[in-house]
Amino acid sequence: MVKSLQLQAEMMEEFGACVFDVTLDCEDGAPVGGEKDQANMVAALANTAQAAPELIANSVHRRIGVRLHAVDHPAFEADVDIVVGGAAQSLSYIMVPKVESVADVERAVAALDAVVRPGQRPTPLPLHVLIESPAAVHHAFNIAAHPRVQSVSFGLMDFVSAHGGAIPSSAMGVRAATDDQTLDQFHHPLVLRAKTEISSACHAHGKVPAHCVVTEFRDADALVKAARFAATALGYTRMWSIHPSQIRPILQAFSPSSQEVDLAARIIGQAIEQEWAPISVQGSLHDRASYRYFWQVLERAHQTGGVLPESMQVYFSTAMQ
Repeated sequence: MVKSLQLQAEMMEEFGACVFDVTLDCEDGAPVGGEKDQANMVAALANTAQAAPELIANSVHRRIGVRLHAVDHPAFEADVDIVVGGAAQSLSYIMVPKVESVADVERAVAALDAVVRPGQRPTPLPLHVLIESPAAVHHAFNIAAHPRVQSVSFGLMDFVSAHGGAIPSSAMGVRAATDDQTLDQFHHPLVLRAKTEISSACHAHGKVPAHCVVTEFRDADALVKAARFAATALGYTRMWSIHPSQIRPILQAFSPSSQEVDLAARIIGQAIEQEWAPISVQGSLHDRASYRYFWQVLERAHQTGGVLPESMQVYFSTAMQ
């Protein structure tokens, strides 16, 4: 966790923006019996990280969240008391795993709000939720619609395990480039359906869909291929990493190409000059519908550390974040 926070700070200095989140883990990261110690450590790390003087001086806000235990886990209430009660002012979000329904979201919201002290933070803590079962996928649209849910992630390994052996273990991985038979996480119909349901639910309600991990962290080609497919074919806008070496390849896969960015800058620049009236670029008509798309291209480039043309940099300065 310390290394992840250090890398986040280094890349914020490099790009002038927070290009990836760090989620400190109270769930899988805690040994049995050590849940309270883990929660105290996580709260201290979050508070210390947000107090970094060099980042404060540059007005760059880092994004740090914490994954608590599930709402029905015995450690959940203690997690909330220690982490949220002690570090709510330093957190950008709380992640709740194994969310099955809107009722779980409501239970989490009530618990969080009950321990946040008056004046501790200016806005309520957003929730990032993990959907990890077939029943939860069925409720994905209702979960994504909740106003406190900011992002929905897909929990691949728990989802496969929840099927009691009906889905093979190969669906937890990524098949080799020369393999066209294995049902991996991008080819098993039930897994692929779950991914598309979650992505669609997020886009329907303006939330952020976050793709699951690629566990083959030493296989750079598999990671890049998976990230690009998640971004271009499945509609995911974020992706989890489990190793620092995965972060830059994921950012590159989710970032628009330089050609896309240049075209977007050209279209937006001409649109501004024409006060957003329809224009023609390279023989194609563009109006406010396509302007929105190309503005989003520029946003994605900025959020993933891409280089923006000088004419567009003013719209994405640190002061405007």
